[in-house]
Amino acid sequence: MKILVINAGSSSLKYQFINIDTKEVLAKGLCERIGIEGSKISQKAPGKEEYVCVSEMKDHGDAIKMVIDALTSDKYGVISKMDEIDAVGHRVVHGGEAFNESVVITKEVKKAIEDCCELAPLHNPANLIGIEACEKIMPNTPQVAVFDTAFHQTMPKEAYLYALPYEMYEKHKIRRYGFHGTSHKYVTQQAEKLMGKDISDLKIITLHLGNGSSITAVDGGKSIDTSMGFTPLAGVAMGTRCGDIDPAIVTFLMEKEGWDTEKVNAVMNKDSGVYGLSGLSSDFRDLANAKEEGNERASLALDKFIYTVRQFVGAYSVAMGGVDGLVFTAGIGENDAMVREEVCKNLEYLGVELDKELNNTARGKGECFINKEGSKVKVMVIPTNEELMIALDTAKLV
Repeated sequence: MKILVINAGSSSLKYQFINIDTKEVLAKGLCERIGIEGSKISQKAPGKEEYVCVSEMKDHGDAIKMVIDALTSDKYGVISKMDEIDAVGHRVVHGGEAFNESVVITKEVKKAIEDCCELAPLHNPANLIGIEACEKIMPNTPQVAVFDTAFHQTMPKEAYLYALPYEMYEKHKIRRYGFHGTSHKYVTQQAEKLMGKDISDLKIITLHLGNGSSITAVDGGKSIDTSMGFTPLAGVAMGTRCGDIDPAIVTFLMEKEGWDTEKVNAVMNKDSGVYGLSGLSSDFRDLANAKEEGNERASLALDKFIYTVRQFVGAYSVAMGGVDGLVFTAGIGENDAMVREEVCKNLEYLGVELDKELNNTARGKGECFINKEGSKVKVMVIPTNEELMIALDTAKLV
């Protein structure tokens, strides 16, 4: 079975074409600047020359047509006709409380995704556009929605409710939803295989560390708490997002700076985090280099990020009554040995014993342990693969 995985953004569309039987990525590509001058598509496929085409894409419908043209191209493609696409799996950021698992897309499902647009205004509308564009071009091909929020729907009420008047939850569904669920689910399943134990017996903390970061407590294979909240702004200090702050700061800044809601939202999402603290960059490699050169604010920004990550590890070990494994994943988690080492400092009381040599040589090894032999808590690096998780869920449903 061959699955086309679509991740539609407001002006972009990423895709992978996966043979689910072999787990092989047959092709992957990106449509950029949709609806903007200079739009283009690029595609890479094993054994093929890279395909790049600069051409007008008025909307996501045009983008999907170009994806199909690229996949079926005699010179650059990997299939001879559209019928070889057995199903399409769509990443959908927000499913609210309506979905606790992936679903085949129907009119009712699309309406539910639309109802969540106010909860994810930057993502859900684009996801819907991608779905409808595929339906128009491939009307007989099954479409599946895979939700970032679904994995976290197992959280208990005391974990997902905020201490606001209960009517706010009833009227507006204000609660913790959590994100990166597809990634947390994937690395949890891989950790089970790596540790050689049944997931029902394991307490795991998964650390999805990237420009956007989230941490999840997984008890018996189920998410029981996660650091992101009503929106992806909550939790640890991130690349440009502030993470958890005193909510009174919002109204204080609006009053003192004369900011409206749009401005304060932009500052917290785009001008804060390690970028805001350092005044330099949201790229952790830039910060590490600046720290070595003696830049104190770069050093402070890294320290703040690591401190907040440690806080959640400690809190979630308490929430689960212990921890059997830590999983580092995503761009920083998979590639930054310094961050992993610093996060694991002061966690000896939990039974975490990091092997520095294994940690420093883990990059590029794929799934591996980086703890000392005999460490009570296993520490793992597991590269995430959200596209494969989406493809697997899609194949299972269709």
